[in-house]
Amino acid sequence: MAEEEVKNITNEVSESTAPKAKTAKKAKRIVNAGAVHIQSTFNNTIISVTDKNGGVLTASSAGANGFRGSKKGTAFAAGVAAEKALDLAKKNHSLNSVDVYVSGIGLGRDAAIRAISTVGIKIDSITDVTPIAHGGVRPKGERKP
Repeated sequence: MAEEEVKNITNEVSESTAPKAKTAKKAKRIVNAGAVHIQSTFNNTIISVTDKNGGVLTASSAGANGFRGSKKGTAFAAGVAAEKALDLAKKNHSLNSVDVYVSGIGLGRDAAIRAISTVGIKIDSITDVTPIAHGGVRPKGERKP
């Protein structure tokens, strides 16, 4: 009788841990033209590769590529980050040409743009979208005479 109970328990366990049916993999998007957004600060450089609507395909940064501390803000780190992001976009999404949008005043601005051309992706346009201060709004408080 004890043997029958053990068999029933093992049958129940094996049925509950049976592998589930596999679901279909999500198809990779094929994007011929896209945009590269480069945010370059003194501390890091972040590269995002998007389609024309703004949906992110791949992204990389100097910190994600193993650079730490003050080395993240260097031009070399920005080039490595740009190469990695664009290489993945070219392989996985067959990206051919991009518009480049650069924001910030860091050292990695030019290095990241050069890295795009070394990967073999055609640059259609380069736009600087760095915000410019204009003096701001009137400060709170009474006007001074």
